[in-house]
Amino acid sequence: MYFENSNYFKELEHKKLEFTFGNFYLCNHFFISEINEGVHFDWEKIKIVMPKIIDYYGDNSQLGYISNRVHSYSMDPYSWQKVDQKYGVIVAGAIVYYNDLMYKNATLEKLFSKKSLKRCINLDEAIYWMQTINEFS
Repeated sequence: MYFENSNYFKELEHKKLEFTFGNFYLCNHFFISEINEGVHFDWEKIKIVMPKIIDYYGDNSQLGYISNRVHSYSMDPYSWQKVDQKYGVIVAGAIVYYNDLMYKNATLEKLFSKKSLKRCINLDEAIYWMQTINEFS
């Protein structure tokens, strides 16, 4: 389910960032990505998105990240480590998967992440988890 089609779209205060490769929704303490079909979401794209996220939340923020995988796309699992080293603002992540292949990819990414990373079967589960985790101080 797209964030814009969920009940949370009206309930949560957010800002939408639109890019040619996908949309990002900046909520309180976490952001949601919805990457377009067939995109390779690589370090070059991350370097476009993250400065805008940092500008919105601030340099010393502690953020959660929800990857809402409504489309199939590829990503380098080492990107989690690069984001952590360069920006250091993400304290936890959730990956919403919609099929078995996405689940396997999320499991691989979980192995590369040093932060809490939850695999979720729907957007509701991911948002609820982000709103209740202890990683935010």
